[in-house]
Amino acid sequence: MADREVPQEDRAAPAAPAPSPRTAPRPQDVGPGPEVERRAPDSPTELPRRSWLAILRRSAREFVSDELTDRAAALTYYGLLALFPGLLVLVSLLGVSGRSTADKVLDSLGELTPGPARDVLGQAVENLQGAPGTGAVMATVGVLLALWSASGYVGAFMRAANRVYDVPEGRPLWKVLPIRLGLTTLLVLMAAASALIVVLTGEVARRAGDVLGVGDSALTAWSIAKWPVLVVLVTMMLALLYWASPNVESRGWRWITPGSALALLIWLAASAGFAVYVAEFASYNRIYGTMGGVVVFLIWLWISNLAVLLGLEFDAETLRQRAVVGGMPPDEEPYVEPRDTRSWTEEERAVRDEHGPDGPEGGFHARGTRKVRSHDR
Repeated sequence: MADREVPQEDRAAPAAPAPSPRTAPRPQDVGPGPEVERRAPDSPTELPRRSWLAILRRSAREFVSDELTDRAAALTYYGLLALFPGLLVLVSLLGVSGRSTADKVLDSLGELTPGPARDVLGQAVENLQGAPGTGAVMATVGVLLALWSASGYVGAFMRAANRVYDVPEGRPLWKVLPIRLGLTTLLVLMAAASALIVVLTGEVARRAGDVLGVGDSALTAWSIAKWPVLVVLVTMMLALLYWASPNVESRGWRWITPGSALALLIWLAASAGFAVYVAEFASYNRIYGTMGGVVVFLIWLWISNLAVLLGLEFDAETLRQRAVVGGMPPDEEPYVEPRDTRSWTEEERAVRDEHGPDGPEGGFHARGTRKVRSHDR
């Protein structure tokens, strides 16, 4: 018997496709939400006093949880790669002024680094000064090497920043690379300006004053003002790094943040304390022999990066407390809106397939979920 044709109205409508668990949410659908943003304070200075105590406690706890000591070690590696090409550029540019200028560079570096680390930098500067061909060609090579190495540092810092904010990198590669290269270029230029500020002292400053036609009174004022200017410039570098690195929507760039100020203070105190410890108590040369200075230098770089990452963590927890004051539960995440989510699909595919979107390690979730940490960021 022929099959009876089913009337059109009796046929079941095709089921609508279920939403794929691999589909990334829109940035505006992730974060504290408009109601929390409306009630949250506009400035960190408007946070109540108890919020700052919570920020300090959570910063210390999250610093350990985010494994930032390991991240600081990675940044130390990239920073070391970028440092010596930078010294090459500095020595090449100042080589036209003679050996006395390089000696002033060594004296200035000695004011900022512990004893054995100072010896390592001093030996590097002397070797570069004595190398044949130090000039325009070497300066160009040094600039290219410094940019490449500093780009690696910025890339590692961007990954660390996303870990600190508990936000996966959602920006596509074509968007991340220009940000990374642009940020690297700005930081290298600002670092070069900082180096010139340190170097422009004493005889070097007088020679520059003669060229520019500046009198002794202006040079005296510069010798006093250069350190506050250097502090402001370094703080701006940290604030720029904190603002551009994470995949987090910001309320605008500020030249100084609570975290950048804290990082600078901790770095100054830690560097001074470490210098005293090395000079009075440590015996690195006895343990490591001729490598003692190198070890001290690496530890000092690591301490410096610890201070930078702690400042980043402090800024992140400041934003969390801002959301908490606006009505968001303290342990709910995400507490900030991401800048982009287009790269989340591939990044979370394995975790979602294994555990499901609501599994015990389901990665990053949309608004209204409790904190779940994924270590595959």
